Amino acid sequence: MTERRHTIPLPLGDDVPFSKGLMARALAVTGLDPERSYLLARRADRDLAERGVISLDIDRLGELAVEVIGVEEAEKTVRRLRRLDAFERLDEPLLLLIGGATGTGKSTIATEAAHRLGITRVTSTDFIRQTMRAFFSEEFMPSVHYSSFEARLALTRAEEEESGDAAILGFLDQTRNVVVGVHAALERAATERWSTVLEGVHLVPGMVAADFPGAFVVQCIVAIEDENLHRSHFWVRDYSTEGLRPLEKYLDSLPQIRQIQDYLVERARRYDVPVIVNDSLDRAIGDIMDLVLRRAESLVGTA
Repeated sequence: MTERRHTIPLPLGDDVPFSKGLMARALAVTGLDPERSYLLARRADRDLAERGVISLDIDRLGELAVEVIGVEEAEKTVRRLRRLDAFERLDEPLLLLIGGATGTGKSTIATEAAHRLGITRVTSTDFIRQTMRAFFSEEFMPSVHYSSFEARLALTRAEEEESGDAAILGFLDQTRNVVVGVHAALERAATERWSTVLEGVHLVPGMVAADFPGAFVVQCIVAIEDENLHRSHFWVRDYSTEGLRPLEKYLDSLPQIRQIQDYLVERARRYDVPVIVNDSLDRAIGDIMDLVLRRAESLVGTA
């Protein structure tokens, strides 16, 4: 795919012929889960056949949605469909920044959000950190050689004693280094007009630029409020990756990981960055889709 952002047309049968597949995909962009998106698209297809017409409007789709997914979800979906039209009319590339502590589901959410939005570039701040490790020795830039929740180990004793909060100080020292690479990646994406989804713990509100000329930026922080649910994510990841990442390391470091999460959430509130609570993957993805579409709608409204 070579498009800088693969658009998702709304195939109501007028400008774009009706298609169950395209309709299901457009519905998924609104945050509706794939199963219900397909069920609603199939109901719309049947409605066209029953009425002997080739097109329907959003209001009619809303009536059908009430049958399939209920009044509340139907109203939400129709509202987001109207916002999707605004998103499609924007020429600027989207830079979607999904921050959050380790184990909160950032990478899963980022991948699914990119798929729904037709974005082919997805990367992580940890990939940027790993690249920096190859160029800067541990003696020169020690913090990038540790995980975010272990960066305190790169501190000198004097730094630890001065800080009083080694976990946060080490994390911030690492972040300051990684953000240099983050800004370079985002500036290039904006210049080349490539929509990009970037996820990672280093996307600290107030430390990452929120304005890149020629692009529109949407930033959020993903968090898990329940500690036991957060812990369970590491078990799931260990199973799905067949132990690729050492489980005990993450479980033992959960207090530091939760401490970093608290810091990120506090910064998000201070800098008016939305916090997406990931107690349900479908709901979290829906909230991020709504965030992107509302931002697009506001930009079209001020154009």
